Amino acid sequence: MTTTAGALSGLRVIDLTRVLAGPFCTMMLADLGADVIKVEEPGKGDDSRHYVPFVNGESAYYMNLNRNKRGVTLNLKGKGRDILLDMVKHADVIVENYRPGTMEKLGLGWETLKQINPRLVYGAVSGFGHSGPYRLRAGYDIIGQAMGGLMSTTGWPGGEPTRTGTAIGDVLAGLSVTIGILAALRHRDQTGEGQKVDIALVDSVVASMEIITQIYLATGKVAERIGNRYEACYPYDSFQAKDGRVVIGAANNKLWALVCGVIGHEELIHDERFDTNPKRVQRHAEVKPLVEAWTREHTVDDIVERMLTAGVPAAPINTIDRIVKDPHIAEAREMFVETRHPKGGPLKLTGSHLKMTATPPSIRTPSPLLGEHNEEVYGELLGLDAEAIARLHREGVV
Repeated sequence: MTTTAGALSGLRVIDLTRVLAGPFCTMMLADLGADVIKVEEPGKGDDSRHYVPFVNGESAYYMNLNRNKRGVTLNLKGKGRDILLDMVKHADVIVENYRPGTMEKLGLGWETLKQINPRLVYGAVSGFGHSGPYRLRAGYDIIGQAMGGLMSTTGWPGGEPTRTGTAIGDVLAGLSVTIGILAALRHRDQTGEGQKVDIALVDSVVASMEIITQIYLATGKVAERIGNRYEACYPYDSFQAKDGRVVIGAANNKLWALVCGVIGHEELIHDERFDTNPKRVQRHAEVKPLVEAWTREHTVDDIVERMLTAGVPAAPINTIDRIVKDPHIAEAREMFVETRHPKGGPLKLTGSHLKMTATPPSIRTPSPLLGEHNEEVYGELLGLDAEAIARLHREGVV
């Protein structure tokens, strides 16, 4: 844990999000120094508090995504709605990932909140966005990956469409709403005017498809599952080694020539079948066994070392146990950080991937216990004393 002030120090965020896409956004804002106040349902909290794995009875899933946040409980109906409206007066940003229309039913939609605080930036994450014929459909990561086209292109030829190993649709949406919020804050600081940022999981996945979509738009070709190779250049693929698999990324003619040198087949450099990138892409099924005949005779580490020494991008296909021990990733880049939770105890969390010289993101505090900061936050923002908060607790409001 550190006490470094971040780039967003002084920014107050009300976090109404649950599970992953929204909390990933507010986690980044909190890591960057914002005062993020996580609002949870009394007695239950964020669904992810009940997600495995558990450490001393606390969800590691929840602890990772909700570090650096202050936590309060609030029933958003009745008196709770009025309390949230009062909190909004003191906020710069509010983030929610309810199904479109839910906030409006609660009397807390954008049109209402901007009347309370015209400078407010309202971030919304949902499956299909707040406009369009699909807006009321439920949206989860696997829905976003399926509808956005990612699953159709992930996997092996002839195999089943495959979801990525992590919830990348949620993560992409979390990144997208963060970018939108920061841009809206820039606009707000210049004009004094807040705005709504409407992010859909499906849109975020579609945006990530980049060259796959452009191939269709440019040529009419529908991309198929092609395993680990790339549509635009070759050899850019995974290859069998003596003790595992390795990736090699030769994205241009210069790198292809270097690969040929490493594998001892310089004659392939000027072979008319392979002497341009488009030819190599077209004849990938011929190129791969030529490279793989050499890689099969060497270990992963030997291949990577030889390729890198020659100037060819290459890497082992790391398993998680290797990543968390990697001297560059885990140590030099500080992607895994030792923390301590009041109930969970010592725990390593994934560090911030954002590196900044003047205001580096940091993990300053552990994730909150349910309602841990009720007295602190409601006292600070609304002037409520302990007796008033206790009364609200007895009434089921907090």
